[in-house]
Amino acid sequence: MPCIGIFTILSIFYANMVRPIPPFQLQKFDLQLFAGEKTEEATPKHKEEARKKGQVAKSTEINTAFIILAAFFALKLIGPYTYSELLNFMRLTLSNLSSADLTAQSLYVIFLNMSLVLLKTMFPIMIILFFCSLIVNFLQVGFLFSWDPIMPQFDRINPINGFGRLLSKRSLEELLKALFKVVVISYFIYRFIVKEAAKMPSLISADISEVIAFTASLTLDLAFQIGAVILVMAVMDYFYQWWEHNQSLKMSKDDIKQEFKQTEGNPELKRKIKERQRAMAMRRMMQEVPKADVIVTNPTHFAVALKYDKSLVAPVLLAKGQDFVAERIKETAREHRIAIVENKPLARALYASVDIGKSIPADLYQAVAEVLAYVYRLKKRT
Repeated sequence: MPCIGIFTILSIFYANMVRPIPPFQLQKFDLQLFAGEKTEEATPKHKEEARKKGQVAKSTEINTAFIILAAFFALKLIGPYTYSELLNFMRLTLSNLSSADLTAQSLYVIFLNMSLVLLKTMFPIMIILFFCSLIVNFLQVGFLFSWDPIMPQFDRINPINGFGRLLSKRSLEELLKALFKVVVISYFIYRFIVKEAAKMPSLISADISEVIAFTASLTLDLAFQIGAVILVMAVMDYFYQWWEHNQSLKMSKDDIKQEFKQTEGNPELKRKIKERQRAMAMRRMMQEVPKADVIVTNPTHFAVALKYDKSLVAPVLLAKGQDFVAERIKETAREHRIAIVENKPLARALYASVDIGKSIPADLYQAVAEVLAYVYRLKKRT
């Protein structure tokens, strides 16, 4: 048994030693494997379909920046009016409370007055913010109304998909952008506070109205500076969103082929249809050749079949062809004993200027009449 085992091992070793080593082979790549990569720019049709689904290049940062600027600009415009309305309301309410009993009726009246004052002071700002949001959205994406983004989708409530979105590339990008915004805005706030800190001690001995005016002015200045910083970052974010949107819409070569087939039809099928149409047109034309009176040839490259009788205003071109088709026309003419006349200039002129089934032009009457006269004389002799 040990001898048999040793013999088996030696046989295997010998077979591996004497087996010819295969020559070096180049690695073969199937280029079709790369046909599915998204490397091609999106077609207009694909972009339009994505737009109908609400998939557009849009930056929410631009909306935020303009809304912040519009809100504080509105506060600056109607700030004095808002201040006077609130001051009058507080004076009237506090003076009445000191001399009247607190009942349900009086509290109801105070609540109504407070609601009216808030409506008068806040409604203009809300209107400004509403129209600002509409205008900014319209400037970004134009007029677009789609139900697809708000339609319920079950994969959005799937916890597994939700966890995957938390760890996705998009979530990481949004986290980095948020951290970047926090750092930049914090830096500008710090700079602003350091710059204005020297004015703070003077407020200790100031009147309450001066303190309120200074605080409002300081708040508005800081808000406008932060809004400008956010606007700059929003413009950068918009271009990034535009680039990312175009990248997400990229198509593979197979996608473009499938879209072309859907819009233009299958090219192979269209080619077969055209070939069949040409074949049918050829058969109809060749069926008209036996009715011709004469065939005018080049003699080898062109052939034109003409017919004339008294009912026609001018001779009519029944068939024409070049090279192989010209040979077919001449063969059919010989089978039906139709006269074949060689006239190179006339054959070229008829082929180039007259369509099948049309009468010849007036400038060719003389040349065609000579050919027909020759054919008629030849028939009489025969």
